[in-house]
Amino acid sequence: MKRFDFLIPHSLDEAVTMLSARPEAAPLAGGTNLLVQIKEKHREESAILSVNHIPELHVLQHDGGLHIGAAVTLKEVASDPIVRRDYKALATAAGLIGSVQTRNMATIGGNVCNASPSADTAPPLLALGAEVVLVGPQGKRTIALHDFFVGPGQTVIQSGELLVEIFVPPPIARSSSCYVRHIPRQAMDISVVGVAVALALDADENISAARIALGAVAPTPLLARKASAYLLGQRPSEELWAAASRAAADEAQPVDDIRASVDFRRHLVGELTKDALRIVSLEL
Repeated sequence: MKRFDFLIPHSLDEAVTMLSARPEAAPLAGGTNLLVQIKEKHREESAILSVNHIPELHVLQHDGGLHIGAAVTLKEVASDPIVRRDYKALATAAGLIGSVQTRNMATIGGNVCNASPSADTAPPLLALGAEVVLVGPQGKRTIALHDFFVGPGQTVIQSGELLVEIFVPPPIARSSSCYVRHIPRQAMDISVVGVAVALALDADENISAARIALGAVAPTPLLARKASAYLLGQRPSEELWAAASRAAADEAQPVDDIRASVDFRRHLVGELTKDALRIVSLEL
């Protein structure tokens, strides 16, 4: 492992100042991705900036929505009682990633910023309408998560910027969400396909809000806009779930790789979308 400078800011302002001077510095929280990549020589870094001493990045609050600091661990997200009650898809996904030891270290900000197409927290956050808050030399900006990912391992974060917070809007009345995935093993594996669904019903039992999001089937985590729109205004039924799942499969952009073929991934999108829609509908 090559030597690198290790920067330790103790405030957000100090972190921005350090990043302005060393914009190439890679932010580090849990290190479950970054340090492994460096150790295995998949990347080299001349400087690393630890975010573990910045108070704003450790916030987990339920004030007009869900505010999750970038350095909040996956264990904290998965075990928070309000997240488990009001943001079920996110709690489920955070509790599935890696091992217990990994979840004790890995952060939600790291999982999002790593920008893996198969990142488990990304589909739930997309389905729940999440936004990310970035801070840099030019100040603060808020971006919808569906505009955050631009390619495998690539985001809109600019030089000198730092992810500070993920914001999830408060749940609307009579709504719920869930996340399901397929992996070759029972645990500690990368998702072959992940599907998150968030639904709400109105007083007439029709679907008033719907978002379907997919993981590991496109260059980035994907919001299935057509499939989501197809559900609006309709009454839940098996026929509707089947039609929406076909639409979601059509929106997927999978590739063949060592874990699955294009055809198998499309099949999984359809089946997992139906499963997720059924699960959510039973909770409404």
